[in-house]
Amino acid sequence: MYRYLSYLFLLLVCFSCSKSKPKYVIGVSQCSEDIWRNKLNDELRMGAYSYDGTELLFVSANDNDQKQIEQIDQFVNNDIDLLIVSPNQVATISPAIDRAYDKGIPVIVFDRKTNSKKFTAFIGADNAGMGREMGEYVASRLGGKGRVVEIRGLKGSSPAIERHKGFEEAISKYPGIQIVASLQGDWTEKSGKEAMEQLLREDHPGKIDFVFGQNDRMAVGAYKAMKEANLQGTLFCGIDALPSKGGGIECVRDGILDASYIYPTHGDEVMHLAMNILEGKPYQKDNPLKAALVTKANAHVLLMQNEEIVRQDGYLSELKQKADSYLVELSSQRLLTFLSIGFIGLLLLSAVIIYLYQRQRTHINKEREQMARAQLNFYTQVSHELRTPLTLIEGPLAQLATTPEVQQASETTSELFAIVRRNTDHLSALVNKILDAEKEERKEERGERKEERDMMKEERLRVGEQSSGMRGERKEELSKSSLLIVDDNPDIRTYLRTILENRYEVTEAADGKSGLEVASASVPDLIISDVMMPVMNGLEFCQQVKQHVATSHIPVILLTARALSHHQVEGYESGADAYLTKPFSPEVLLARVENLLKSREKLKELFNTPEQHAGREEQPQKEEHPVESSVNSRDRQFVERLRQIIQEKMTDSNLSVEDVGAEIGLSRVQLYRKVKALTGSTPVDLIRKARLAKARELLQTTGKSVSEVAYDVGFSAPSYFTKCFKEEYGMLPGDLQ
Repeated sequence: MYRYLSYLFLLLVCFSCSKSKPKYVIGVSQCSEDIWRNKLNDELRMGAYSYDGTELLFVSANDNDQKQIEQIDQFVNNDIDLLIVSPNQVATISPAIDRAYDKGIPVIVFDRKTNSKKFTAFIGADNAGMGREMGEYVASRLGGKGRVVEIRGLKGSSPAIERHKGFEEAISKYPGIQIVASLQGDWTEKSGKEAMEQLLREDHPGKIDFVFGQNDRMAVGAYKAMKEANLQGTLFCGIDALPSKGGGIECVRDGILDASYIYPTHGDEVMHLAMNILEGKPYQKDNPLKAALVTKANAHVLLMQNEEIVRQDGYLSELKQKADSYLVELSSQRLLTFLSIGFIGLLLLSAVIIYLYQRQRTHINKEREQMARAQLNFYTQVSHELRTPLTLIEGPLAQLATTPEVQQASETTSELFAIVRRNTDHLSALVNKILDAEKEERKEERGERKEERDMMKEERLRVGEQSSGMRGERKEELSKSSLLIVDDNPDIRTYLRTILENRYEVTEAADGKSGLEVASASVPDLIISDVMMPVMNGLEFCQQVKQHVATSHIPVILLTARALSHHQVEGYESGADAYLTKPFSPEVLLARVENLLKSREKLKELFNTPEQHAGREEQPQKEEHPVESSVNSRDRQFVERLRQIIQEKMTDSNLSVEDVGAEIGLSRVQLYRKVKALTGSTPVDLIRKARLAKARELLQTTGKSVSEVAYDVGFSAPSYFTKCFKEEYGMLPGDLQ
């Protein structure tokens, strides 16, 4: 049974540790890493939030054809469900894309095109259309006349080819515009700057009216080259119009670029297209993305819109993280529920099996006992039935043995008679043996019953002794002082408990915060706390203990490994009563605890003297008691406040402990334990003693009757007042008049 329980537990644990397999795995192969592609990747992730069970795997080739081919092949070998690829160049990546498509993996080509026809869908902007749009814009800004330089992107990439083609088509319509040079770049700012510097250095092209970079970064590089050459009056434009810091839209807003063209990412649409393909929903093979021209007139508005989008994206990401966290927590709770139900079920099954086993065993034992008794009864009855005929045989044989006929019989007759006698005796012995077995069985049963009674008696005595011992222990525990150990190390707490538990009642807490809660609730006689703890350290804990009214009187011993003198100063400044450095001697710890508790006992004697309960305003001035000087100001204020409240309200016969606690700000339990710890008396005792002390004073100094004095100090019945007065002072109130 326990083996099956272990198997089930291991099965549940393995189930809990297993991670659910994603429904779809999508590989994303980027040709390079830049701000535009990072934005696209973020949008893909955001789009995946809407599709549970979808996992995205991102790789970047960093403009390396061979690396991108290897990454795509790796995706194919890992059996991804769909490939999203942005080819580095038109021709070189095509064989790898073909291999993925031939294996049955859907392929989405985005941003850049390939000369392969083996793809499932294309999604991206119209790069040729962008080139035409920017050509028309340049011609418009120049009024149809001027000198223009074009900086092209990575050679062999489809955007570079198509943007150049569209730009050239647009400019060719304006004979007054001359393309001075078509420089080669690689999409980076550095390449744009170097290309322009080389043109200025070698070709001396004269005045340049407009520079068209096929992306914003190359256009900004050309701008910096012209600025360093102190050439002014040239306009710059590009494509991408990213809204990020230092992106194209900011450059347009700041006047670095005259215009840009939004090259859309729309990762959410890419993700939507991918899921339509995977889920067998309708989709278009060619999916153009819309774009727009950015000028200084709309750059500011576009940036504001992007800031709002970024804020909303951040909010969505935060919600997604919280949702994931809640789902993980829900899964853990569900697993714990299943484990608990399974474990409870196994316990119930075990209990049922044990019950049935014990019941069956008892039943079998009863049957065996019944069978044994039946068998014994049978033999007993048989033996008893045999005794009568045996008697009738043995008696006559004995008589015949004495007759002359038998005595004088022949040898043969005598032998036959002897045989009969021997076998009769043998049969009689057998019957007697059966009877003796019955007697022995009954004797054993009586002995067992007696032994059981003796055992039950001993057990009752033992239980009584244990109960007496437990009562004695409870009595002893009631007399023990209570200690609270606060330490985050369970081994230290265990060690301290072994040192202290034989002498004191010990409770524990794992940090200062929980220790403060325990101290406020139980109000122990002494606290031992570590200094270095999480949540709330020992110094802060000690300060809190000394500041709270309910716990300010409790002595605190700080334990720490910090042995420098200023560390000890910190401990004492926090209100600690003692400071022990680790490693410490158990004897020293016990001695320190004992001394602090003895000091508290002296305080009890001090606060419990008769003059403490009378009106303090009438007590003569005297030097401060040496023990009282050790009381912290909060405890002294507490005692003074307690005396004041009792003096002010003692005439109220309905005055209760709750009333006093409400005045001081403590619950009934907290007030009781604090007053008991400081004075050794209960609040009720203090109120009664204060009333009696005041009554004695009034009886000696006024002419009021006993009844009047009783009512004046808050007793509702003069008879009860007389009884209490006699118990307290050993005389009747009237003896003082």
